[in-house]
Amino acid sequence: MGAQLLGAHVPTAGGLVTAFDRAEAIGCTAVQVFTTSPRQWAARPLTDEILQKWHARKKVSPIQAFVSHDSYLVDLSSEVEGNQEKSMQFLIGEMNRCAALEIPLCVSHMGSGRDVAPSLATIAENTRRVLGETPDSVTLLMETTAGQGRDLGYKFEHWALVLELLGNPDRLAICLDTCHIFAAGYDIRTAETYEASMAEFDRLLGFNKLKCVHCNDSKKKFGSRVDRHEAIGDGEIGIEAFRCLVNDPRLTNTMIVLETPDAETMHGVNLQRLRDLRV
Repeated sequence: MGAQLLGAHVPTAGGLVTAFDRAEAIGCTAVQVFTTSPRQWAARPLTDEILQKWHARKKVSPIQAFVSHDSYLVDLSSEVEGNQEKSMQFLIGEMNRCAALEIPLCVSHMGSGRDVAPSLATIAENTRRVLGETPDSVTLLMETTAGQGRDLGYKFEHWALVLELLGNPDRLAICLDTCHIFAAGYDIRTAETYEASMAEFDRLLGFNKLKCVHCNDSKKKFGSRVDRHEAIGDGEIGIEAFRCLVNDPRLTNTMIVLETPDAETMHGVNLQRLRDLRV
């Protein structure tokens, strides 16, 4: 049967509700969106008109699996004065917007730091506040990163520690990015290495915590710690990893969304490549 919730991060130029048209046009069964600009602290307000249009369109759409991505500015362990508070406020706002839009999942890159252990402890403490000030209907997803710069989350152990520090709350889970884990040093290029890396994920975090997969090939080489996405099968990862991914029985009902380049022209192509790999 293969993965059932295949989709993409779709642009929303022209209004948030346009995500439905773009996603349906290429046959998505799952969708990721920005609810506001990912490069500004100021969030675009969700007016009654926006909410009414969104919910009316959602009611008749075949797409019912949604996830949002928060701002690229969010850094819960930032060393820049004031940025931790800004990050928490933005993330709280994003999760409240998700609740209003009935989007149950929100992805975040979470944080960075030179000193791993204390930075992860800071992330955990600030995440505790975010979860405490947001609706129970929205789950926060810690995204695996490539480890570029000072980004944390490039080892599965990082998010395992945050979960442990917080007592493994139900509303905190994981978004796994294929490009990121490959660049971070988890090999998924063959059936054997894919299974070995996923076994490590399961050991440290558990598939019950995996709520979304960002499905991207990599422009950069294995272990490069550089985050550069590529079209499915056209990068350093290669097609076999994605064959394993979309046929992994543990992911049959897990959202798998593309973040590959050239969204307007290539998402449909990449999505069809994933469909064709299902057996």
